[in-house]
Amino acid sequence: MMPRVLRAADRTAVPWKNGGGVTREIAASPEGAPLDDFDWRVSLADVTADGPFSSFPGVDRTLTVVEGAGMDLMVGGEHHIVDEQYWPHDFPGDLETDGRLLGGPVVNLNVMYRRDRTAAEVAVVRGTLRLQAPEGGTVLAVALEDGAEVEGQDIELDRYDAVLIKGGTAPVVLRTQGYALLVTLSPAGRGCYPAPGIR
Repeated sequence: MMPRVLRAADRTAVPWKNGGGVTREIAASPEGAPLDDFDWRVSLADVTADGPFSSFPGVDRTLTVVEGAGMDLMVGGEHHIVDEQYWPHDFPGDLETDGRLLGGPVVNLNVMYRRDRTAAEVAVVRGTLRLQAPEGGTVLAVALEDGAEVEGQDIELDRYDAVLIKGGTAPVVLRTQGYALLVTLSPAGRGCYPAPGIR
């Protein structure tokens, strides 16, 4: 099996579940699953105004601000200040959540996974990395800046392009000029491999 390249230019903006913004799906499992029945979903969301987040019962979320000054999230009545780019922030998707912009619009990279089906680890990294998906799982690498490439595959990644590697696929080496976000996904109960290291 070969790694699959997912180009940012091929994504379509669709309304949020609650209609309060737009999102662009990078990848999901099962592919094409509706918002109420995915195992996991990774997407980019444009947030241009304060307001409530969609509720996702049984789902855990990791939000990473990739553009903009960040957000003040009120999650289940508690403040979560997310004001540093490229810093993943975890919270339950089934708690009432409202977001307030700290300084204008933001773009968030969202990882959502159904906690009874999937375990996930999210890391922002840079350098040269060996990527291998866990058994029965998936690794997704999203370039956060231009200038990434998959060594020996003649694959170059611009900003927000991604490469998806499923269990059983031979390991690949990713070289980044800037930062990339890595998502390691495993069936629930098996745990995730540690985030790939930098050589």
